Amino acid sequence: MKLLHIDSSILGNDSVSRTLSAEIVARQVALHPSIEVTYRDLASEIAEHLSIGHVAVRHGAAVEEPGLLGDIKKGDEYLDELFDADIVVVGAPMYNFSVSSQLKIWIDRIVVSGRTFKYSDTGDIQTLLPTSKKIFIASTRGSAYSAGSPYAALEHHESYLKGVFAFLGQHDVTVIRAEGLAFGPEAKNAAIAQARGEIASISA
Repeated sequence: MKLLHIDSSILGNDSVSRTLSAEIVARQVALHPSIEVTYRDLASEIAEHLSIGHVAVRHGAAVEEPGLLGDIKKGDEYLDELFDADIVVVGAPMYNFSVSSQLKIWIDRIVVSGRTFKYSDTGDIQTLLPTSKKIFIASTRGSAYSAGSPYAALEHHESYLKGVFAFLGQHDVTVIRAEGLAFGPEAKNAAIAQARGEIASISA
């Protein structure tokens, strides 16, 4: 069994999403002691934004930009890791109502026509990934954006991630959320404690 652990926060040791994603991984290791973990810190080793050069090379053009071949190789590694993983744990802080740009780059490298999905002749989407993966999202937010919040309409974060994974045929998605982290120490500690309780209750 293999687990892919993705972190995308730029806050280093001060990141709550990093703390929670690590604890989700630790819980999975406790449940599956022989599991093999691959870790990607997207804040420190992220690929480049897609460019016309990437598209051209994918269509058979010669590599002209310095470093482009290595960057394409990194994107291929992201794909290989996703295909190999039975469990995917994503640390996903909300930045300006959505995911971090670092996580968006990773998504751009794994949502690839002909690799992870394809269109049928009638326009239907067909996933090329095994659909049995378990996805865990460690979601963190400074404010509150859940249903019923006055800011719920600005939530393009968890809904986006769940949409991406659903597009790729992945429907076993668990969100561990800590929000309201900017509401003061008491609210922050309560949100983290609630998330940790949910992590402790993960049974598979």
